[in-house]
This record gives sequence, structure tokens and C-alpha cells, in this order.
Amino acid sequence: MADIYEWDVEDEEFWETTGKKVASRNLWISIPSLLVGFSVWLYWGIITVQMVNLGFPFSTAELFTLSAIAGLTGATLRIPSSFLIRIAGGRNTIFFTTALLMIPAAGTGFALMSDGTPLWVFQMLAILSGIGGGNFASSMSNISFFYPKKKQGLALGLNAGLGNAGVTTMQILVPLVMTFGVVGVGRTLENSSGWIFGKIPAGTETFIHNGGFVWLLFLVPLAFLAWFRMDNIRAEHVSPNISGPLGSFAKISGMLGLAFIPAVAGLFIILPAPVGLGWTWAKYPTIILVIFATVMLLKLLRGDIKPNLDRQFKIFSNK
Repeated sequence: MADIYEWDVEDEEFWETTGKKVASRNLWISIPSLLVGFSVWLYWGIITVQMVNLGFPFSTAELFTLSAIAGLTGATLRIPSSFLIRIAGGRNTIFFTTALLMIPAAGTGFALMSDGTPLWVFQMLAILSGIGGGNFASSMSNISFFYPKKKQGLALGLNAGLGNAGVTTMQILVPLVMTFGVVGVGRTLENSSGWIFGKIPAGTETFIHNGGFVWLLFLVPLAFLAWFRMDNIRAEHVSPNISGPLGSFAKISGMLGLAFIPAVAGLFIILPAPVGLGWTWAKYPTIILVIFATVMLLKLLRGDIKPNLDRQFKIFSNK
């Protein structure tokens, strides 16, 4: 059942007969989807270190900006992502944002197959991987609607806690899959490397591109699960006026696209030259401006998105 029109989990009988089973199914698809989202968002910390050890033709400072790019972008995307369930529905949102992560995952794999890939390609992929960070907001919002208030704490704790385990999963899996070849040609480590289980000596053949490709093994089945097994709650208090799938995907793309604008502008201000202006002294004011600009851009949206956004913005007026 993709669309649910009657949903009252505060009714004990409804919860026991219908709600509990539906909620559990959605939760246990949401958790691994969020876990992989965190992994793709934050894998630059592992990948860039290995790029240094493999002698990619970039300075250490340039490579380490990739983590900063992904970090600020992901944090910024949480702002529009917090509105997506109301506007596009839970199933549509989780499916589409999970599917979108295939772009940076596959792109990173292909980009790492050649040391001739320009830095700007990696920067664009880092920006796109920020979608995984934004997914936290939409995932938590979605799961909250499936559970009665007295059970939301456990459900949201599982979703957030196990989802954040994507960081640890990534730190184990990325170095592991770099040790064996699946596709492409390996490269030789110029400097010694390592992972949580020990050192990897210089001269070892490494398949760094697997660090991107491996996530497709999870993203593809998770996208299918989200599409065929998750639900849009179309009750009045959740997502009553969502469009069809294509319309919902367009709204998600538009809202995320708007948030990319202030995120990229903020990155240009604070990242060091030649990537940006290098105004590191303005880091905190810039972050505040990015948040403000993102909210203001969202408020400019019109059409059937605007009433839903206005309803959500009212929470800031509640005392």
C-alpha cells in the first residue's frame, strides 16, 4: 500500500491492528537508507586521505576541502529536507533522495579511476553527496508520523542512532573494499596507509574507486524497497495534498536546488584560495547568512508548495 488516507496512531485499536505493522515496515527501511546516506555524505574523510597516499596531483589542503564542502552542503540541505514529507510524501521523498545518492556514489567511483580527473569534479561530487546529510531531516520527520507520541522516542532513537552508524560502517567498509579489485585497475600506494584493523604498507595495490562504487550495492536495493514497501501518509495532518510521483520529485529537486545556491556561495566565501576567497575569519557569520538565505529562498516559492511551507513556518511563531 503506497498511499494511506486514514492514519490515527493515537487510537490504541488502530495502532494494534494496523499502525504498528505499517510503522515497523517503514522504520526498518528508513534506517538502512539513512545509514547509507550518512556513509556517502561523509566518505570523503577516508577517500581524500587515500588520494594523498596514492599521489593524486592535488595539495593536501585542496583535497581536505572536499569534506568541508560535503559538510556545509549537507547541513544546509537539512533545512528544505525538513519540509519535504509534508510537500512530497514520505515514500516519494525517501525513494527519490536515496536514488539521488547514486549520482555521487557512481560519480566518485568513476572519478577516482583516473588521477587526471580535475579537482572541480570532486568538488561537485562532494556537493551532491551532501544530499545524504540532508536526508537526516526528512527521515526523522517521516518516521515521527508513523508512531504515537508515547512510542516516538524509541522509533526516532533507533532511526537516528542506527542511521548515524553509517559513519562507523563507512570507516570500516571503504578501506576494506579498496583492498581487492572488482572493476577497473588498481593503483600503488606511495605512502603507507591503514584502517581500524591495522596498517597498509606502501607499495600495496589499492582500488580506491571501490570506495564510491560499493555504495551502489546498497542504494539500488534500498531505493527499490522504499518505492515498493514504504508509504505516503495522505491524512490531513501529514501529506494531504501531494502531487503524483513525478510532480513530487520535481518539488524535491527544486527545493534542494534552491538550498544548493546559498551553500555554494557560503563555501566560496570561506574556502581557501584558489577554491574560494579564503575568508576563514568570516566562517560563523557566513554560516548564519547561509541559513538565513536558505529560509528566505524557500519562502519565495509559490504555487501549491507555498501553503504547505507557510504551515510549517508557523512553528516559529508558536510560544
